Amino acid sequence: MINIKALFTYNYGDEKINKIRELGYEIILENESDITYKEEFADVEVLICYNPFNTLNISMMKNLKWIQLSSIGIDQTPKDYLIKNDIILTNNKGGYSIPMGEWIVMKSLELIKNSKNMYFNQTQRKWHMDTSILEIYGKTIGFIGTGSIAVEAAKRFQGFEVNIIGLNTNGRDVEYFDKCYSKNEIKLMLSLCDYVVLTIPYTDDTHHMFNDDIFDLMKNDAYLINVSRGSIIDENAMIKALRSGSIKGAALDVFEQEPLSKNSPLWELDNVIITAHNSWVSEMRNLRRYNTIYENMKRYTKGENLKNVVDLTKGY
Repeated sequence: MINIKALFTYNYGDEKINKIRELGYEIILENESDITYKEEFADVEVLICYNPFNTLNISMMKNLKWIQLSSIGIDQTPKDYLIKNDIILTNNKGGYSIPMGEWIVMKSLELIKNSKNMYFNQTQRKWHMDTSILEIYGKTIGFIGTGSIAVEAAKRFQGFEVNIIGLNTNGRDVEYFDKCYSKNEIKLMLSLCDYVVLTIPYTDDTHHMFNDDIFDLMKNDAYLINVSRGSIIDENAMIKALRSGSIKGAALDVFEQEPLSKNSPLWELDNVIITAHNSWVSEMRNLRRYNTIYENMKRYTKGENLKNVVDLTKGY
């Protein structure tokens, strides 16, 4: 019987945890919010978590060989330490792509239909017909990053008869996209977009990728949607663009600092829709996340290649 020690910082329930035990794992369950190192972690080989790294000193876990994240993003991890110690990192790529794809479609429609103002009128019991709203038909939706989230959104846009374009490293073709451009063609790509959707991973290279220069390249009547990471955008530059009319509006689910400060000017902008990093949530999230964890833990016992291995040198 295989006996691999694994530390979980989230409890998926007795039935699911016991199913993993049956693969040959000795499971330790801890609460991630206040986890600190214990002697029983010394021989833990596998860590299943989101972000215990602020309080858990993994450098004391000398037998640690693999970390499975419940998130897609990896910016919370001590990447240099993982590289130095040859620790495998896998993420939850694809686990939240369906609800996030739905969220992108929803916010695209809300922006162009001016739903925020209509909801405000409802709270004021104000009857007002808005004759300025547009249709999404024929518009060009541009994705910065063409990974699983972008693909699920693009799939869901198919019935709207829109043009779907994307930006990736080399301009490779991607299913559901009418055309993709390489990263050095961003100027051309942005000039075509009625919507710009950020679905690119956050790395050192993409930090503040959207700055004054990039906003100047966008159409004045274009909308911005961000479901990736807040720090891909220079928020001060974005606020300036939104105020000046350099872009028409934005739907933002992520921010440079979370929670978003109550003093942020973004709260007061009529052309901004704000949600609290909520786009990934659905009733299926735990099941999809668990299924990925289970599949990888089964593969690990067999010495097979794991799903969603992160290239730590690239950051995704």
